[in-house]
Amino acid sequence: MIIKLDNPRAWRTYCGGKKLDELEGKENPKISHFPEEWIISCVTANNGSHSLGPEEGLSHALESGITLKSIIEEDPRRMLGSTHYKKYGSTPGVLIKLIDSAERLSVQVHPNKEKARSLFNSQFGKTECWHILGGDDPNIYIGFKEGVTRDEWKNYFDVQDISGMLSCLHHVKAKIGDTFLIRGGVPHAIGKDTFLMEIQEPTDYTIRVERTTPSGLVIDDILCHQGLGFYKMFDCFDYNGTSEEELFKTALCVKNIISSNIGYELSSLISYDMTDCFSMESLKLKKGYQYKLSSAKSFIGLYIMNGKGFIDDESYKGGEQLFISASNDEALISAKEDSLIYIFHGPKV
Repeated sequence: MIIKLDNPRAWRTYCGGKKLDELEGKENPKISHFPEEWIISCVTANNGSHSLGPEEGLSHALESGITLKSIIEEDPRRMLGSTHYKKYGSTPGVLIKLIDSAERLSVQVHPNKEKARSLFNSQFGKTECWHILGGDDPNIYIGFKEGVTRDEWKNYFDVQDISGMLSCLHHVKAKIGDTFLIRGGVPHAIGKDTFLMEIQEPTDYTIRVERTTPSGLVIDDILCHQGLGFYKMFDCFDYNGTSEEELFKTALCVKNIISSNIGYELSSLISYDMTDCFSMESLKLKKGYQYKLSSAKSFIGLYIMNGKGFIDDESYKGGEQLFISASNDEALISAKEDSLIYIFHGPKV
């Protein structure tokens, strides 16, 4: 089964999203508090008082309007694969986002699996990976420098010394095509004017240490500590800082060309060698060529960055996202135009 999905957006504390409007072909694209498009999403956005309802952030089948979550839950073994279902249940175990930041995001952290279990009773934390797509000045903050302590970090929070917080983190000038792994527990922030694709564990637990965003929005307490309180939330941080050299060794993912010929190039952007949480590839397919996509008995998510063509009998074009169920042993991608397609997989089974 191949399901073409809508392009759900989620409210966030920061502003952006103009590039997403452009990708979706909207008239008068603009900056707003909807800077993220969620892809093959079975996760509801956690927005507290800003919530737009129980289906905010969820993907829907374009044809029926039914949520992908509901479709999967009707027959999870067929949709996700028997092995995946036995290990993870009826969740895909992954969430992908397009993020377009018009301002720097507030400094934040997400729990690792251990903290997610003990603090949120969740089988998933929020390890994530950023693949840089563009932006006027792509840059990120990631990881503590050496020597930062919990007491020092909490003191910066108590007095809201933002420059002090930022000085504790590595500031990286990213390049288009770079891919960074941010493990649960590692503090981080996406910089202003940065456009990226994020693949992550399927939760929306975000601990924020800035109580006011760079553009002046006062963040609700619950959106800072996620119900943990302003002391316990500091349990989510990993205070093992690194040198910049070590950071690049552990966080920067090396692109690896898996296979190629005159008509296509399939590259690994993040693999199970780096994390067992997810994997992602890019497929460049030239006009008139075909590529046979094998499911390996598990589901696949796709985002069409540009191009036109067919996946089996289903047409595709730039800006669309699709879910291919595990029941599809193979799917034939045929390009009518040069195409760039991102391919997503859930946690390792």
